Amino acid sequence: MANVEVEEGAREGSSNSNKSLIDIVFSWSIEDVLNNDLYKDKVEQIPKTFASPLCYMKSFVFPLIEETRADLCSSMGKLSSTPTCEIFSLDESEDFDPPGHLHYDIIVERKSNITDEAGAYEPETGDLISVTDVRPKCIDDLNRPRRSFITALVQKVRNEKDFIKLIVLSNEFQTRRNELRNFHESVVPLINMTTNMRIWQAMNSKPEGMNSGIFMKVLQPDQVKDRCSLCLKKGDHRATLSHLDHVIRPFKLNNSQAEAVSNCIATKNCCHESMVKLIWGPPGTGKTKTVAVLLYALLGLRCRTVTCAPTNIAVKEVTARLLRSVTESLAYDIYGLGDIVLFGNRKRMKIDEHSEFLNIFLDYRAKILAKCFAPAYGWRHCLETMIGLLEDPEKQYRLYLRNEKYEKEKHEEGDDSGDEESCCPNLKGEKTKIIWRKVIAQTLKRNIKRIQWNSEVPTQKDKHSKYKKSVNLEDQRRLSFEEFVRQRFMSERDLMKFCVVNLLIHLPTSCIVLAEVKNMIKALELLDQFGSLFSNTGAGVNGVTMLNLAGRKCLQILRSLREAFTIPDFHDEYSIKVFCLQKACLFFCTASSSAKLHDTSAELLIIDEAAQLKECESAIPLQIPGLLHAILIGDEKQLPALVKSKISEEAGFGRSLFERLILMGCKKHLLNLQYRMHPSISLFPNREFYHKKISDSQIVKQKSYQRRFLQGDIYSSYSFINVAYGNEELCDGNSLRNMVEVSVVVEVVATLFKESTASKQKVYFYDNFWKSMAKITSIEIRKEAISLLTKLSSGWRRPCNEVSRIIMDGMYSQLAEIYKVNGPLHIVWTVDILEENSQQSQVLKVWDILPLSEIPNLGKELDNLSGNQVMDIMQKCKLKCMDGYASYLQSTLVLFVILRS
Repeated sequence: MANVEVEEGAREGSSNSNKSLIDIVFSWSIEDVLNNDLYKDKVEQIPKTFASPLCYMKSFVFPLIEETRADLCSSMGKLSSTPTCEIFSLDESEDFDPPGHLHYDIIVERKSNITDEAGAYEPETGDLISVTDVRPKCIDDLNRPRRSFITALVQKVRNEKDFIKLIVLSNEFQTRRNELRNFHESVVPLINMTTNMRIWQAMNSKPEGMNSGIFMKVLQPDQVKDRCSLCLKKGDHRATLSHLDHVIRPFKLNNSQAEAVSNCIATKNCCHESMVKLIWGPPGTGKTKTVAVLLYALLGLRCRTVTCAPTNIAVKEVTARLLRSVTESLAYDIYGLGDIVLFGNRKRMKIDEHSEFLNIFLDYRAKILAKCFAPAYGWRHCLETMIGLLEDPEKQYRLYLRNEKYEKEKHEEGDDSGDEESCCPNLKGEKTKIIWRKVIAQTLKRNIKRIQWNSEVPTQKDKHSKYKKSVNLEDQRRLSFEEFVRQRFMSERDLMKFCVVNLLIHLPTSCIVLAEVKNMIKALELLDQFGSLFSNTGAGVNGVTMLNLAGRKCLQILRSLREAFTIPDFHDEYSIKVFCLQKACLFFCTASSSAKLHDTSAELLIIDEAAQLKECESAIPLQIPGLLHAILIGDEKQLPALVKSKISEEAGFGRSLFERLILMGCKKHLLNLQYRMHPSISLFPNREFYHKKISDSQIVKQKSYQRRFLQGDIYSSYSFINVAYGNEELCDGNSLRNMVEVSVVVEVVATLFKESTASKQKVYFYDNFWKSMAKITSIEIRKEAISLLTKLSSGWRRPCNEVSRIIMDGMYSQLAEIYKVNGPLHIVWTVDILEENSQQSQVLKVWDILPLSEIPNLGKELDNLSGNQVMDIMQKCKLKCMDGYASYLQSTLVLFVILRS
């Protein structure tokens, strides 16, 4: 079961109006929605400067209302392809209290129960829906005499097994209740109102409740200064540079990127006045990398920073870049992730498809910590149980005999070991770090199962297996003392591993210090050692002595943890979310979702892709309490935010805060080195849009970076194709298409496909390759691996200063190249010889993608596979064809992806 609530005051009043946005929408008739001139006389041009915060807010009100109307009008034009769902029942909610609280409970069918999934609709919080007795094909179907539709706002969604329960707001159900009972009703989605309602709330906030310092900088941009004069006098900027040098040096930033980071950190350290800084990042200039390094430095400074962007894709991109840097420097691989929080709509962010985000995603974190905080089987319980078992196992056994039924129920509730491996790796003879990583990996795999993250509603199979398990518990015999102690120890040890790993991942570092982390990990090591001795020790005196000694060591460290480390007393998910948001340092979300942070505080705001964010929407994060400074990163030369209303667009509703500040002459810091386009491609945009201020990096100047896929002058590096005789026609509502242009594009794509297949480059994938790739759950890492293989096949090689320092002893394995992919994973490849049709040619063999610790074993295997022809193979493999900076293989290049067979 999942509960999702909307953070709106859907019917709350505002300081400027007695009506909320949803009240205005409910007041519209269909004729009003279709009337493009309804607010024409009320929408005024949005100015560039504002006399007061009140004038600033009021200037966006009517453009927002008009944009909402246009969006609703557009959706009504697409009713024929809009999915629907059937209503099972409609009743008044428990808090139904007219005339103010007109809430209703609607039960609708689930998507899984619908055979035609193309026409299935699953409601979301914030959806504006229409309730009608027919599936509409056009607008007229919603406006029939005596059977017109009813609008409602979805405020809460509860997913049950066979249905979905909605709590909706509407002012029409009460007056037309009897009429609805006579019809078979359906729900038709219109638009989602969440973002617009949050903007409305931001635009109707009380001026005294705003961040006055930051807002005055926004309202009067002539006051925006590049640096604080007091900080310059004190030399704080130079001190910041010297402090940051060792932090940012490993990231190899260019001069403009490093200067941007240092300027932003200097701004963060200023406590004299609020400042708004602009970073201009044209395409390919490393904007995301710069932001990630800045955030990495801010994390080290424990600065509470909110990073937001217009879209989920942009948010995930900068989050992934930061995580890549952070995870490589974390203590014990996971400790410190609790300081980072990502939140938003789980489905829209596609969190389930990107497992690397799970450990920082707020909803997931709350579910996991709820397990760790639970009184019946969480950290406190397993710690006290383990101490009691080691102190006095006889007492625990007597309790077991006294109340077997309780023990069986507890076992079912708190022990998942029946479906998992209960035996943990023995530490003896292995490196602690490797074992710890295995413990982390095993625990993370089990997390999904424990909280049923991917399946919120238990299936019949799950219930059957639980029933079967309970039957087995009833039938099992009474345990002997030794069996009881062994089973209880293994169970509680596994539960303690679950708690330790997840507490280290999800708790902010302010709640669990490094000394406690070390003690927790040490406790797990000692428990593993004790478990191994307990399982293997006979009745000899030496064995009993060693077991007693190990038990005393375990007790000592477990008692110290009981005294030194405490967890919060609450275990409900809402309280845990509030707790995490209060204690974390870095927050990632969309600008709209930042409304959830209005009950907490932050010091610094970073808006990525700021030029694609409507200014009125940027007001949502700007109202987070405590903000001192804002950093806007973007490129106003790229396409602005989409506005559907022509009237609102002409009024400047789509203009971003980033663009307005630049229009007012505010200084922007330019990232002036691009790494994406070949100079022959970057030449045009650099000259036309960026006044030749962008330089090309050395990597794009390499000859291997140039591509020529098709022959002919028309297919040069940059081509403009003029299609003279096409006509534009409407398609899918408001979109335009030109079928003559489409045919030209299809022909170009077909030619590209023909040339691609004619190149006859071969790629072989062996079974073990898929096994290795299957173990990688991160889509980002898979993409990076494929990208690296593509670059290798085109002749790219890494610079000499990045060559791996791993040395292999064998003859053939010395040819192996080791390229880092992401985190601990590396690709190992060699040049080899392939004989086809009596001709020998060099090929690229990619042997494996694996952690660094496993590479020496692979080297031995390569030497065994090479046989007796090592010297002959090595001589042929060392031959190279050089073309500029690229290294090409002799003869035809064929890419083989080969793994150990």
